[in-house]
Order: sequence, then C-alpha cells, then structure tokens
Amino acid sequence: MTRVAFITHGRPGQVGDGVERLMGVARDAGVELIVGPDEAARHGLEPHGDPFDAELVVVLGGDGTMLRALRTFLGTRIPVIGVNFGRVGFLSSMQPDELEVGLVRAFRGELEVVRLPTIELENGDAAHIAVNDVVVTSGELGRMVELEWAVGGEDLGSIPCDGIICSTPSGSTAYNLSNGGPVLMWGIDAMATTFVAPHSLHARPLVVPRGKDVVVWNRTPDVPVVVLVDGHRVGEAPPGGRVTVRLGDAHTLLATLPDATFVSRYRAGFST
Repeated sequence: MTRVAFITHGRPGQVGDGVERLMGVARDAGVELIVGPDEAARHGLEPHGDPFDAELVVVLGGDGTMLRALRTFLGTRIPVIGVNFGRVGFLSSMQPDELEVGLVRAFRGELEVVRLPTIELENGDAAHIAVNDVVVTSGELGRMVELEWAVGGEDLGSIPCDGIICSTPSGSTAYNLSNGGPVLMWGIDAMATTFVAPHSLHARPLVVPRGKDVVVWNRTPDVPVVVLVDGHRVGEAPPGGRVTVRLGDAHTLLATLPDATFVSRYRAGFST
C-alpha cells in the first residue's frame, strides 16, 4: 500500500489516540495518509489528498462507522478495513490493542477482500441501495400492520406483524439477528427476510437467492408503513402501497486480515 485514507467514529473522543497511532504506523511504513475534509475538521488536521485516490480505507469506529465507510466507497475498487472502537465490531478485523500490528500487516498487503452484496429498493418512483438492510415497519408506534408478501412472483400470504427485515449477509448479524433471523456467512449471494414480532405461528425467516424479487404490500387499511434503508427513513408506503427489494448489482469490498475470519468473529461475538 502507498496511499491510505481513513474514516472515524462521529464522536472524536470515541477513538482516543487512534488517529495519532494510525498516523505513526503510516509514517513508519512509508504510506501516504490521505486526510479528507470531514476527518480534517473532526480531528483538527489539514486536509490532504483525495480519499477516492486511496488504495485502502481504514475505519476507526464500530459497525456503524464501517457501514458509513462501505456506503461511501460503494462502486469504487477501494476496500475498507476496520479497527473496532465500538461495541460489537463484527465487521472489524482488529481490536484497538492490535492496531499497530494489524495495520502494519494490512499495509504490507496481507489482506483478503470479501465482496458483499447490496440490496436495491424500489418504493414508488424512489430507488435506494442498502448495504445492511431494508426494513418495512409500522408508521405508528405500537400499531400492528398487515403485510402481504411475494417472492419471485409467487404469493406467500399476509402476516400481521410489526414489520419485515430484508438483510444482506453483512447486515444479517444486525437487526435481523436480534429478531431471530438467520446469519448468512460472507460469500453467500442471498438475502434474509425476517418478520418483526409476527402475530402468527407460520411466519418463518426465509433466505432468498439472487434473481428473486421480494414484494411487500401494506394491507393495513388505516396505517402507513415506514421504509428504512440502513436505519435511515427514506419513505413510506400508504395503505395499498408496495415496496420491492432485490439483491443489487453493486458490491461492497470488506478487507480483512487472513486470520480474522467470519467464523472467528462469529465465535468471539455471539457464541460466548
């Protein structure tokens, strides 16, 4: 590596002296550290270079910061590697006490890059891309909604529930997991669909392959549903409205150290 950019947690204090340590590793390795305008303002530094000219992006933060970085560099050929300054840090390759050793290895090119699928959303005339998940949920707190759904053009009936989650493999360990959905190992080209608090004994999570659209209709007569992309509200579907999701053509590029495998992260994060 010769040029590396970085993205940090939205609260500068969260990463402690992480930026200074990163700068030291880059300096010792002869790597040009690119400082984008947002990070310069956040940490009192001088802007330097264009982050989109980087060969690698280092994230100092948690999974939320990783998500922001993956979205920012979506569609480029720049992979993203994380140092966990958050809580779970499932998408990160190393912990803060491993920063120096881990980044030296990364800058030497000791990396594996995983291509992770995205989800395309259509809601009326609006279109969005999700890195983690698309959530269709009740627009009124405490009100159940009736969602009809179909996969690949085949109807699967209506489910009274609080909502439905459609998640990528990278998003399957987030809101999807907390609602009892399946964890999708990286490398699986599919999305998980999981209902939130279904009032039914027959609503089960479903793993949907590429090429199958998931269509959700709001069949609640008097309650709109809210559509969220990666946790951000992007629109509504009124009674009778519909939302369509499918695996997208774009992929995010997650860089990992060879020993920071999916299974090792899963074991450390969720098996104890």
